[in-house]
Amino acid sequence: MNTKTAMQANYTNEWGAYGTYRFLKNIMGLWIIQEVRREGDSAHSFAELAQLASAETPFVSLVLCNQSSFLNPDSMTLEIQRFCEETGQPIPRTPGSPARCIFDSLALSYRDALYELQRLTDETITRLHIVGGGANNELLCQLTADLLEIEVQAGPSESTAIGNIAVQLISSGALEDLKAAGRTIANSFPTRLFEPQPVQGMETLLDRWECLKIQTTSPTHISQ
Repeated sequence: MNTKTAMQANYTNEWGAYGTYRFLKNIMGLWIIQEVRREGDSAHSFAELAQLASAETPFVSLVLCNQSSFLNPDSMTLEIQRFCEETGQPIPRTPGSPARCIFDSLALSYRDALYELQRLTDETITRLHIVGGGANNELLCQLTADLLEIEVQAGPSESTAIGNIAVQLISSGALEDLKAAGRTIANSFPTRLFEPQPVQGMETLLDRWECLKIQTTSPTHISQ
């Protein structure tokens, strides 16, 4: 797609193998939780952080993950706490609460991205595929399915390496083309399907999310 609207929404067309192009927009992924874990001296594994987050009350505090302040702050944990304090939300302090804040906020960000993509393409998306390391995070996958209200198919997790191998197999003649590679990958690696579940207080949550976006773009909001 090559339109002014797509450009203004920060989409591009990324060149791929064999003359293909991917309609692409980079949005925040698991970088935030990686930084929070690093700042905690890696005391908890990613699986343990997800487990701790699962035990926390959902949607207590939310952050706008794609704001520039979260790209490379001096301290991701302090930046999350600062954002919550400035926006009048409870400040995450326990080991599980920043993780819960991050996963809840990422899933809401993915909802925004999905609806934006549907508007740009005039297509209805009924299933989201999550590949790479995020496919291992069951909490985030389920949250994404719930908040986007569509199926999420997670896996494979080693997508970059698998894609590299697939291109080499095509080049060597072991696979005919990208379609054949796709079929082979689908038959070779297990995936997990997450069905959307109702979110209690969904309408109120979405109103909070929209108000938060308005609040942080207002002239009275201070960003350090």
